[in-house]
Amino acid sequence: MNHLDRAGIEQRIPHRGSMCLLEKLESWDAQRIHCSTSTHLDAGNPLRTASGLMAPNAIEYAAQAMALHGGLTASAGQAPSAGYLASVRSVRFGVERLDRVDGAMQVHANRLSGDERQVLYEFSVLDATGRSLAQGRAVVVLNTPLASMESNNA
Repeated sequence: MNHLDRAGIEQRIPHRGSMCLLEKLESWDAQRIHCSTSTHLDAGNPLRTASGLMAPNAIEYAAQAMALHGGLTASAGQAPSAGYLASVRSVRFGVERLDRVDGAMQVHANRLSGDERQVLYEFSVLDATGRSLAQGRAVVVLNTPLASMESNNA
């Protein structure tokens, strides 16, 4: 399963409908994931405001790629760990707005370290030509009491 469409992605992350921002899983392995999407161009994007789809929303695109990566790397027969984005660091933006970016965005996440309680990823969101739109590092906290309560209520 190296490639998934939006329906396949929706089955593996907690986001549904228009809030599932990723459209295609391009590739993945135990350390990395690469997804693509054009949902940043959708006027109905749920993250869009009257000012447009601002660059900090790239963090949510990256977080969804991290969630998908966690689901794909879970042991066979084991449910993926519930997780929350705890912090982002060293974030740099190359644009002010994502809705002005032509073509599909490329969303990459690389797992740097982690255990059953937390995972550190570096991420990058690029335009179709490889120009950096956003990059940084993120800590995802897993299996917290809050995460367990939320997944039981879903």
